[in-house]
Formats: sequence, C-alpha cells, structure tokens
Amino acid sequence: MLPPSYEHKKYEDTIYQKWEKAGAFTPDIDPKKKPFTISMPPPNATGTLHLGHAVMLALEDIMIRQKRMQGYSALWLPGTDHAAIATQNKVEKVLAEEGITRKQLGRELFLERVKEYVAQSQDTIRQQIRKMGSSCDWTRERYTFDDDLNKAVTEIFVRMYEDKLIYRGYRIVNWCPRCQSTLADDEVEHEEIEGNFYHIAYPLKNSSDVLIVATTRPETMLGDTAVAINPNDKRFAKYIGQTVILPLMEREIPVIGDEYVDMETGTGALKVTPAHDSNDFEIGKRHNLETINVMHEDGTINKKGGNYNGLNRFEARKQVIADLKTKGLLIKIKPHLHSVGHCYRCNTVIEPMTSDQWFIDVNKKFKMKNPEKIGLKKSEVTLKEAAIHVIKNNNIEIVPDRFNKTYFHWMENLRDWCISRQIWWGHRIPVWYCNDCDKIIVSREKTEKCSKCQSSNLRQDEDTLDTWFSSGLWTFSTLGWPKKTKDLEYFHPTSVMETGYDILFFWVARMIIMSTYALNEIPFEKVYLHGMLRDKEGRKMSKSLGNGIDPLEMIEKYGTDALRMALFIGSTPGNDTKIFEEKIEGFRNFVNKIWNISRFVLSKSEETSLPDKGEVPLEGDMSCEASAKKDTGGVKPQGNHSPTTIPKPTEPLNQWITSEVQHLIKNVTKGLDEFKFSEAGQMLYDFMWGEFADWYLEMSKKSDSDATKQTLLYVLETLLKLLHPFMPFVTEQIWSEMHPKEMLITTSWPETNKSLINQEAETKLSLIKNIIQEIRSKRAESKVNPVKKITAIVISTDKHKLISEFSETIKFLANLEKLEVSASAKKPENAVAMFVNKTEIYLP
Repeated sequence: MLPPSYEHKKYEDTIYQKWEKAGAFTPDIDPKKKPFTISMPPPNATGTLHLGHAVMLALEDIMIRQKRMQGYSALWLPGTDHAAIATQNKVEKVLAEEGITRKQLGRELFLERVKEYVAQSQDTIRQQIRKMGSSCDWTRERYTFDDDLNKAVTEIFVRMYEDKLIYRGYRIVNWCPRCQSTLADDEVEHEEIEGNFYHIAYPLKNSSDVLIVATTRPETMLGDTAVAINPNDKRFAKYIGQTVILPLMEREIPVIGDEYVDMETGTGALKVTPAHDSNDFEIGKRHNLETINVMHEDGTINKKGGNYNGLNRFEARKQVIADLKTKGLLIKIKPHLHSVGHCYRCNTVIEPMTSDQWFIDVNKKFKMKNPEKIGLKKSEVTLKEAAIHVIKNNNIEIVPDRFNKTYFHWMENLRDWCISRQIWWGHRIPVWYCNDCDKIIVSREKTEKCSKCQSSNLRQDEDTLDTWFSSGLWTFSTLGWPKKTKDLEYFHPTSVMETGYDILFFWVARMIIMSTYALNEIPFEKVYLHGMLRDKEGRKMSKSLGNGIDPLEMIEKYGTDALRMALFIGSTPGNDTKIFEEKIEGFRNFVNKIWNISRFVLSKSEETSLPDKGEVPLEGDMSCEASAKKDTGGVKPQGNHSPTTIPKPTEPLNQWITSEVQHLIKNVTKGLDEFKFSEAGQMLYDFMWGEFADWYLEMSKKSDSDATKQTLLYVLETLLKLLHPFMPFVTEQIWSEMHPKEMLITTSWPETNKSLINQEAETKLSLIKNIIQEIRSKRAESKVNPVKKITAIVISTDKHKLISEFSETIKFLANLEKLEVSASAKKPENAVAMFVNKTEIYLP
C-alpha cells in the first residue's frame, strides 16, 4: 500500500538508478523497429544546470519517453560541449585569482589546467541532467573533445579545404577586444544605443571648400583612406577625383565615386575606413584603397593612429572630438539611436577589424555526391543553396513555421563564415606552415616535414576553430562519422532537434550546412524551437534583477515532476513562458493529488486480483547475448508489456469513464505528435483533477462492484502511462506498487480502443453531472450553508428513469436530504427553478 504522502527526496534518485541500471535508456539497433533519435543540445562542460537547460531536458524527455513506450528504438544521445570561449574565460578568471595569466603559464600548462577544470565540472552537469529525470543513453555519451570527435572535426576541415570551401584570407571580421578573438556574424548581439552622429569637415586640397561627413565612430577616421560620393548625387559629384586632407592626420586621401553611398543618409559624403567597417572594406576592394588598421587587438590605438597611440578606442574618441573642436572642424553633434554589436559572451562592444583568418565560403559551388538524398536535381551546389533547399523542399520542418521566414532571410544574406578563433582552448586548426618556403600544409595527421622543400622547420597554426564548427557536426560525429558505423546508419538522420529559438543560426543552421555537405542528408527531420523563460512580470531573468530561479533548488524543494510540469504548461512553440515559484508549488500539489488518488484506488481495489508482488530483480537470468550487452535487470528495455485486462463495462458510470479515457488517449497522443506539450499536459491535468477525481471517484464511492474496481484500476493505469513522460518519478513509484515486477518506463503507450467509446453513456453522465453542478451552483448563489441538506425536485418526461438510477449519487454529491424524481409533477411554489437539457429542477 502506498504511504500516506509522496516524498520526492525519498524516491527520485533511487528510481533513476533503477532505470539506469536496468538499461532502460539504451536502445538496440533493431531492423524491426523504427528509430527515433534526439541529439541532446550539449550543455557547456563547465556549466551548471539553469532553467534553459531544464526546459530543454523536460521537453526532450517527454518526447523520448513517449516514443520508447510506443515501441520505437528511441535514442536520446547526451553529451557536453567544450565551449571554447566561455571555458577559457572561466579558467582565466581562476588564474587571475592566483595572480597569473594564461600567457605566463604557457599554452601547454594552461590547457592542462582547463582539462582539469572541465573534468571536475563535467561530472556535476551529468548529475544535474540526471536530477531532471532525463532518460538519455549514458552508454553513448559524447564530448566534443573526445578523440573520435576530434578526428571528425579534422576530417571535415580537410575535406572542405580540398573542395576549396575553406580558405585563408585578409578580411574584415567581428573582433572582441575583451576576448581578443573573432566572432561569427551571428555571435554578435545588436543593441539599440543612444549615440551621436558627429559631422566633421574634411577640407579639399587647394580649396576653401569642405566635404562634411557624418560618423558614429569618429576614432576610426584615423584610418580613413577615402571619402566616397554617389556619382548620381548632383550636390557633390563634381568633387569626385579630387583630394581631401584627412583631419588630425594631415594625410591626403581621394574622393571616389561609388553607388553604395546612400544620398539620403547622413550628409551624402561617406568616410571610407576599409580596416574598420565591413561595407567600407568592400568599397576599398572595388577601388584598390589602402587598408590601414589603427587598433591593437585589445582595442587601443596603435602607432598608425598617430598622436592617439596607446589610448583605448573610447578615450581616443573623446580626444578626437576635442581636437576637431579646437581646429574648428567639428560642425555639429546630432543625437542618434543606432544598433551597436556586442559580444554574445562578454557583452563588450565589437570592433570591426581586418585580419588574416580562416573562412568557409558559403557561396562557392562544390560537387555533391548524392544530391538526390535531399531532393536536389543538380550536383553542383553551394553550401548556402543546399541549406536553403532542405527547408523549402520540406525535408526539414521548423516548428513553429513562422521561423522559416527568419531562417530564409538569414541564410539568403549569409556571408562567409569566419571559423578561426584566437584562443587556446579549442580544436587546433590542422594547418602547418613551413618557415623555410612558406608552404601551407593542411593535413589529417600531425605534419613533421614540408611536402615542398622537405624542411622540418614547421609551425602549426596558433588559432583554434569556432566552437560552432565542431558542434555543427554533433548529430553525426556522435554516431561515429566519418566511419560508417551501425549507429550512424540506423539512427541518422535524427528525428527532432529541440532547442531555443535564440540559437537557430548559432547552431541549427550550421548543423544543416555541415550535414548536407558531409553526408548529403539532413541532420534532423524536425526542429522544435522553445521560447525563453521569464519571471512572473514577464521580465527576462538576470542576476542584476535578482529574479532568476535555480532549478536544482526547486527540485530540492518541490521535486522534479513539479518543476517539469511548471516549465511547459502554459507554453507555446517559439514563444516565451513565465515561470515562478508559486507555479512550481502548484504542480507539487498536483503531484500529491495523483498520489492520493492512487492510494484511494489501490485501497478500494485491494480485493481485486493484482499481479504477484515482488521486487524488480536487478540481477536476473538473461540470455548470453543480452547479458553481454547490458544489465537489463530482468526487464526488457523498449519492451511491450501486456496491460491489466481492459474492462468491458456494462454500468453507465463505468462505460462513461472508459469512453472518456479513449478520447483522452487520442487527444494527448495527437498533442504530443504535434509538439503541443502544454495542451497535452493540461488535458491530463484537467482530466485527472476533474473527470477522474471530482466525478468518477466520487460517484464510484457508491459502488463496490468488481467491475467498478477493475475500471478504477484500468483508468489509473492508463493515466499513469499518459502522465509518465511528463512526470516520470511519481508515476513510476505508483506503478511499482501496482506492478512490482515491471517498470512503467518500459510499458506500452496506450492506444485508443474504439469499442470502448460509448456516446450514449457520455450523454447520460453529462446530464447527471450538469444536474449536480446546477444544484451546487444555486446552493452557493442562495448562500445555503454547505453542510445543510436540502430537498430537490426533478421533473423529466424522458430522462426520469436514468436520473432515478443515479439518485443516490446526485444526493451524495449535491448534499441532498431528499430527491424527488418524476416524469411529471406539480411545480412547487416559491422554489428556485433550473433547467438542464429539458429537465426541470426545483429547490423548494
């Protein structure tokens, strides 16, 4: 018998250990079963569980548990990411507390410190994932720095280089002076900032005329190499071909004509700084302008910045403005709200800067070996074209589909992807340079000798690869690629990629690019995008606001099941969701309700024959094949167990509840299939609390028949199965009391039994429920003492026999002392009248 109360701390860890030891999370490669695969978005190896992880883990576990119960060979592959910039920053902070820098420590010793740090925190994140009840296959756990995954990263780099899709070039990049590394375009977060437009006079050589330019970054003028005019601009076209004197630097620069210049924006004259603006860089290439980089990597002005050498960029801005004022060249300052790029990791203002970097060319055609696998009719294709095609061709479905438009906009405007990073922690770029003949060698193996001059005087590229480059391989490198493994053949493409909408381009788009290139197939069939979590007032959670919620603290306080329900109930795909402690506490009450309902059902049904009781064996006799693979605990993972005998009810009450259960099975299953997690969970919540607890359990108290007891068991078991993906711990614990020799996680998902759908019974019980509700409502409106028993008169020409059959139930639930039911009767005077489906009800 279940104890009086459910204590989550007592059960959760034990249940999880039982699942894991029994191998319940580990699927077999079974040709007779359809695979269902989710690649877990890998949390940072040095991170801790936050609410973003929690919602991801809850939603993915719902999907994987349901599919496992439906008989799929369901693989949820877990892992962690080395998180290059974030991890290096954390370790550098630790070193700073010790009074040393990574450069003082040296590359090799620094990397050893990082590995030690990761090893310690990696185990923490694993245990926290377990605390969420995540039924992922730990036997297949991967880490982006595993040897096999390292080889996969090197392999795809070399292949893309050989296909001329990777190149090294001197280009404008997004530079973070704090991290002192490049960032990809989509790693730059743009914020609206109140700034200024500075209008500056550039004197024309040998003339009293000036050209006035407007800029938000006056410090970059130190590197100007031209002033551009639109040739169609009648105001200034006459100046094209002349020369201006660059203020403060006293350098002569040309006035050029370029149609890029917007005649309506600013002053119509554009200062051109090829080294510090991406658009200016392109203008510079078109006109063969000199590129002058005036900044160091830390954001300070270098020697090319003249008198401003050594100032940081913002100090230089102030000094430049002051000096322009002194010289009478600052015409005006106009307030201007504009978008400023910030580093997504440290929030430092990004500095566009020219640099020699490695890039992926997204617009260069390559020959795809099997284009038909993704529905392409041509083999010559660009990475961009392939990535756009698989969405347009419906190879991949994005949920919600409004993000298709966002995806297309981004991909169609995608520029070459800068993949090199100037940090030590990461996958080292597999490129060596010969110091004697400058030969560039790209190799799968460590190179000792130059292939051109045979010199051994080589150096490896100091840079590492963008973290998103390696994580872009996640769905297939984790399954063994580039080897042709059985796992890769069976489980790829994966079924669903579930993640936040904020990394649609950080990660999802990159996985599509990498998979279509490396395998000529999609990485996943569907993408489900969840929204961000916000506080009760709808504010973004942050340390500064102090409104964050620690999921582990909530688990300790209210249990995992309550937290999971609170995370997705009330959510919709791609939209933000509110989460607060009172909401979590409310679902803890629901957990207790399920427990108490189950206690009642089991106590009422204890005389009904149940399966033999006994502990689930964790060391059992198994076939040689099974025992060699894993300890299944005597339970067949992914198995289909026979349910308790389905009742064949004859009483209207039992017919009604079993009929309603069939609708519930259909609707919950449909909801999950359509990623409507909140709707499916809410249906179960409402049914458990309403139809089952408030109505059927109360009505069944008037019946002690074996049929009712059997129906109670059937409904409870079905609800436990339907609830299990959402609330795995409490449902598993209750199930173990009912079926000690099997685990709920390995049972079959309920299927709708059409023979049990009984519209007549539903209609009958709907009438009875409505009569009771009307009486209750009128009692409350009339302020009748809740404990006082009253009389009710019911008149129905065609339903009086049915109502009489349920008279005791109506009296019990409406708190009546007397109930008079007839086909016709005199309407009492001075009575409160009600009408329900042509049935008259009077309360004298």
